[in-house]
Amino acid sequence: MAVYNLGSIHADWFYKVPRFPVNGETIPAANCVSGLGGKGANQSVALARAGAEVHHIGAIGGEGVWAAEQMKSAGVDVTHVAIQIAAPTGHALIFVTPDGENRIVICPGTNRMIEASDIKAALARAQAGDMLVMQNETNGQVEAAKRARARGMRVIYSAAPFDVTAVQAVLPHVDLLAVNEVEAEQVAAALDVPITALPVPELLVTHGPRGASWHDLKTGETLTVPAPKVVAVDTTGAGDTFVGYFCAGRDAGLPVAECLELAVAAAALKVTREGTADAIPSLKEVRSFLAETPGAE
Repeated sequence: MAVYNLGSIHADWFYKVPRFPVNGETIPAANCVSGLGGKGANQSVALARAGAEVHHIGAIGGEGVWAAEQMKSAGVDVTHVAIQIAAPTGHALIFVTPDGENRIVICPGTNRMIEASDIKAALARAQAGDMLVMQNETNGQVEAAKRARARGMRVIYSAAPFDVTAVQAVLPHVDLLAVNEVEAEQVAAALDVPITALPVPELLVTHGPRGASWHDLKTGETLTVPAPKVVAVDTTGAGDTFVGYFCAGRDAGLPVAECLELAVAAAALKVTREGTADAIPSLKEVRSFLAETPGAE
């Protein structure tokens, strides 16, 4: 099977800071580096490194060809990554403290300029049983989800960054909702229902260093996998790595418990490395990490 990802592409700029500044304060950064990022690009790279066939649907500016080339080198099909000249490639400013925590500001750029015709053309190749992955950093989500459903695809939606209007619009067309703990509470509050009564068949919730849970909201079945203990260097992209690995496992037909285990381990290994897409581990590295980490399996 194959995974199609309607996703953002960013140029990430990382600033290592001793702490986050308060209002009106200026602090120096220890250093500044840049690389490929964006929730969509990160998830596509994670999908590819986990072994999935992944087709990215997105847009970059004329100066962002390097980003598409880097995704291609990671194994992502970028046939449907369009070049828009009316705006620059999206970018993110990421401030990282010594304990690995981050604060992020994004500029959408071309991520909000994806053409409906490009989405239609990309999904015309999809087969029943294929998967569509989406996040909240692009336009076109509802149209893409409707097209995917009409073709018999499974729709996986990361409700991040959280936006109540976007969530309410797309949720009726979603098969699996992926959120962190805070986002799960935000979605439940916006819909005025308990988390366990969200109107989706499946719910995936990450708990940071405590692991993640999968919920079948139709049957009430729940699976939880703890995270291996690691020293975090940079938590940027950990959630994207998790979602990419989980979706790759489901696409490959692995049991949900194994998908969770691989996804949690991949995210844990990622946070021990600086960067975003560049730092996402391969499936071989994740399996070795699981074998070598006491209590991880």
